[in-house]
Amino acid sequence: MMIRIIMNGCNGHMGQVISGIVAEDAQVEIAAGIDLRDDGKNDYPVFASLQECTVEADVLIDFSSPKAFAAMMDGAVEKKLPVVVCTTGLDEAQLVRLKADSEKIPVLRSANMSLGVNLLLKLLKEAAQTLAPAGFDIEIIEKHHNLKKDAPSGTALAMADSINEALDNEYTYKYDRSQDYAPREKKEIGISAVRGGTIVGTHEVLFAGNDEIIEFNHMAYSKAVFAKGAVQAAKFLAGKPAGYYNMSSVIEG
Repeated sequence: MMIRIIMNGCNGHMGQVISGIVAEDAQVEIAAGIDLRDDGKNDYPVFASLQECTVEADVLIDFSSPKAFAAMMDGAVEKKLPVVVCTTGLDEAQLVRLKADSEKIPVLRSANMSLGVNLLLKLLKEAAQTLAPAGFDIEIIEKHHNLKKDAPSGTALAMADSINEALDNEYTYKYDRSQDYAPREKKEIGISAVRGGTIVGTHEVLFAGNDEIIEFNHMAYSKAVFAKGAVQAAKFLAGKPAGYYNMSSVIEG
């Protein structure tokens, strides 16, 4: 059965990468796109908003911006359309709304759509449970291209949250040490952001102990890894009942 996708943010870089991947996948197709303009580069109809879209579909993939979030969710709820939310930089109120809307429609959100990153989130929990009680300090360094607007990245925060959940949420997050003249607190996770060049996405997690360091690294060499994950998520979510899903749901099937 062919799964029909609406691509929200279809003319953006990720929208175009996903369109290219879908074009080579016999199980899915882009039925329509949503973007502020239709510049004629797509082989599917493009609408200015989801509310204006007249094309039927099974699922929506959202790779747009936080500014477009409210209108997109309004349209999805109205059309009873499952949504794969890939947009980063959502604020707390928007995340609360996602949870509320998931009682009406299927919603899948992940800070990072990469299969490798989501496996790493599980490994970090296991490492934290062993290393934190042994006195290891935890630091996260993320690096992205110079056009990325939000910092720290959603993926870095997801890594910190995954570690903190394994530690009974006893740790606080430290984003800036420049104003402090004191040793680091034991129960804190340092999170640093680097922006430069065309770095697609690099995340490094350090567990630093006495005389030894354990590092976990994930490097994305192309945004295609996120696009492939988004398409996998869309295949998973189509036809699912209302609820809140994540990439762990996709991995576990």
